[in-house]
Amino acid sequence: MTIDAPETEIVQTSRVACDGGQGGHPRVWLQIPAQPGWVECPYCDKRYVLAEGAASGH
Repeated sequence: MTIDAPETEIVQTSRVACDGGQGGHPRVWLQIPAQPGWVECPYCDKRYVLAEGAASGH
């Protein structure tokens, strides 16, 4: 059985909020570390990837 990859969104800031869309889970704030340059939501597994050249401060 193969598990599909989580939804991925390219973002411009290293701090993002995820609520699972349409209130799918409580809103959580996630911080993208410089390495590996992405973070996954602990509730819905959505992956947020920091765009190349994007601001890593906020």
